[in-house]
Amino acid sequence: MRVLAIATTSCGASRVRVSENGFPSFLPREVEKIRDPSARELAKRIERIPVKVGFSETSIMSSCVKPMQKKGLEPIVLLHGFDSSCLEWRYTYPLLENAGLETWAVDVLGWGFSDLEPLPACSVGAKREHLYQLWRSYIDRPMVLVGPSLGAAVAIDFAANYPEAVTKLVLIDASIYAKGTGNMSTLPRVVAYTGVSLLKSIPLRLYANFLAFNKGSLNTFFDWTNVGRLHCLLPWWEDATVDFMITGGYNVASQIKQIKQKTLILWGEDDKIISSTTAKRLHDELPNSILHIIPECGHIPHVENPKFVVESIVQFVT
Repeated sequence: MRVLAIATTSCGASRVRVSENGFPSFLPREVEKIRDPSARELAKRIERIPVKVGFSETSIMSSCVKPMQKKGLEPIVLLHGFDSSCLEWRYTYPLLENAGLETWAVDVLGWGFSDLEPLPACSVGAKREHLYQLWRSYIDRPMVLVGPSLGAAVAIDFAANYPEAVTKLVLIDASIYAKGTGNMSTLPRVVAYTGVSLLKSIPLRLYANFLAFNKGSLNTFFDWTNVGRLHCLLPWWEDATVDFMITGGYNVASQIKQIKQKTLILWGEDDKIISSTTAKRLHDELPNSILHIIPECGHIPHVENPKFVVESIVQFVT
């Protein structure tokens, strides 16, 4: 990826090189192969901001998409699913902005495009502290926290520990009843690395797309595979994912009862990964919740039916 220019980031604290096509130079060069216009445009807006945490001697240059400007309404903070990135929001993010909402898309520590060369801890506790310090340093107002799939577990864990930071929750096809990483946490590191390396393989990612989405062409799924595995091409991805696995992962079922915030639950009717019957269970356990089942939709509604997701969030927030 040939570097042509140096641009000042919107935080004003650092400068970042950009390619001839406008991509930040810290993205893997394979970003140039992505065809999806929405993914390409959101990728150009990804930046790294320093986040100081207690478990690292140096600030972590943390990847996110920042809003063009802060507004009076509650900020919307978008997380993402397991082993994914902020590019998951390529169709939804611009619609939320067009609706007048201050919107952030944040990469969960250990995934996405943050600079993890110092190999910081990427356990649940580290992810929680990192998100809190990012929120405190740059947002510092109670937020609407949006978590899809495993991101819902991230959101519940965060809201239970920092309730003052979260006014409302949006949980999308939530993976919140799994008991952490299970037996994978007991694997020897060498075996864990072997298993993790398979996660970035194109066949496995392509198969995951067939499971996650209700419909789509083969060409679309191939391109979405390239989008979904782009962050896996960073040199520290395997180390961060192994650290998450062997430290136990998320086990938040017992924290659900601690959630007092008003919660919007969105669920794809045809989810092949987590059945929509789970949505009803979660709705029952969260008395201050609203449930919307999305017809003819799979596990990732914010990619498959972004208009429905945005309309639901806007109505919920306003």
